[in-house]
Amino acid sequence: MPLTKRRIAAVTAATAVIATMGLAAPAYAVPVADTPEKIVKAVKISQVMNHLKQLQRIADANDGNRASGLPGYDASVDYIVKELTRAGYAPEVQEFPFTYAEENSALTREDPATTWVDGQDFLRNNFDSGSPEGTGTGPLVPVDFEPAFPADGTSTSGCEAEDFAGFPAGGVALVQRGSCDFSLKAVNAQAAGASAVIVSNDGRAGLVGMIGDATGLTIPAVFASTEVGQDLYATPGATVTVTVDYFAEERVTYNVFAETNTGDDSNVVMAGAHLDSVQAGAGINDNGSGSAALLETAIQMQRVEPTNTVRFAWWGAEEEGLLGADYYVSNLTPEEIDEIALYLNFDMIGSPNYVYGVYDGDNSSGTAPEGFIPAGSAQIEDVFERFYASQGVPFQDTEFSGRSDYGPFIAVGIPAGGLFTGAEGIKTEEEAARFGGLAGVAYDPCYHQLCDNLTGEGQDEAVYKDLARSVKQRLTGNVNRTALDVNSDALASAVITFAFDTSILTADDGSAGATGGSSTPGGGFLHDHGHHTEVAMR
Repeated sequence: MPLTKRRIAAVTAATAVIATMGLAAPAYAVPVADTPEKIVKAVKISQVMNHLKQLQRIADANDGNRASGLPGYDASVDYIVKELTRAGYAPEVQEFPFTYAEENSALTREDPATTWVDGQDFLRNNFDSGSPEGTGTGPLVPVDFEPAFPADGTSTSGCEAEDFAGFPAGGVALVQRGSCDFSLKAVNAQAAGASAVIVSNDGRAGLVGMIGDATGLTIPAVFASTEVGQDLYATPGATVTVTVDYFAEERVTYNVFAETNTGDDSNVVMAGAHLDSVQAGAGINDNGSGSAALLETAIQMQRVEPTNTVRFAWWGAEEEGLLGADYYVSNLTPEEIDEIALYLNFDMIGSPNYVYGVYDGDNSSGTAPEGFIPAGSAQIEDVFERFYASQGVPFQDTEFSGRSDYGPFIAVGIPAGGLFTGAEGIKTEEEAARFGGLAGVAYDPCYHQLCDNLTGEGQDEAVYKDLARSVKQRLTGNVNRTALDVNSDALASAVITFAFDTSILTADDGSAGATGGSSTPGGGFLHDHGHHTEVAMR
């Protein structure tokens, strides 16, 4: 069903009630914020922070999180709808099904004592034949391992029964990603008497959701990152425990949309942010920051009469694999896809130990395969870079990987761009010199954790005390107000720019970049975060 100027059929009862309430209109910072200069003045950090405070209150009232499939997310949807309605929009709520899961899997080692983080350091398997639950404890036994971690898929570790010759009964097998299916490695480990199996990445980045037919498998099996695999490989014989424990069922969750009352419906400018948190915490930086800045921009633009229709989107179940954005795009007709001129994505734009990252739409860093980035994305990057340059703010490329909600859009050829201030990656000395903050510390030390909140609960006090000093007391909980202020303005400026003119998307040369950007010495490069996990058989 098209979204243009009509309400989607699936609307929550709470939303329907909110839409009929007589609510006072919000105050506007300027008469009509219809230029970049006016919208930047209108979108105030105080109001963005007020939205974050409301999201924090929602999490506090709902077991500390705002995850899709749980009451905290539904309350977050209601809040967005209420605020949009107050501003004069007719928000639309799109319901979609997804598999809700609660993960209680674990990976630990006794000596040296180590507990790895589920979803960040390792993932349970998701084999087509089922994901056996249980716990296996025993001495760690590397199996035909390539100690160089070749990162090229050539390791044969665990591919043959002979690889397990002399394997001790009850041991925990450590095998390596490579030339044969994950399922074969796991089944071979079980046949050799292993109590559990860990499949390490082979030098490549990130985690992989292991799929394939592992019929007959009964032992717990997990996939570990390269870094964890290297750590484990260095301690053969250490007592390791692998637990696969989870609950899953089908539930529904929601996307929220609002669009301008005027504009060309055949040339739609979309801007989005995911609204859900992980189950571990309130998700204030990830991604209350993007959601709050987008909401305040929408509020301040309500009276604008743009040349092009602007459609704002708040996505559900991003943390489960970009499910909300994927559902939306996959249900568009070819004609509706053609009507979307571009998509702007805002995910984690207030990291406490931030850098200013712009999606690398011109692939100047050379990390995207040929043909992966749609035409027009380089020009979107230029718009953000010019804004930063106009403010005298340093910036750098961030990986254009498709691992956030822009992924489904670029998959159908829609140009995209966006901002990112960093997640679990570690800030370099060079970056600390350019942006401030602490080298050797994650951009967001509370990424996907309880401490991603406004209260400071659960933070490493020493780290955040040092961070507060380094950024001159501009932290509120896990949000850097300086970064969020600058990026809220960058978001708003880009949206209003494209709202009136998208002709830049067809410009001949979008690769020049702005002075001070990633093409300058010390520009740096920021790897994307890992919301969207790769799924593979090997």
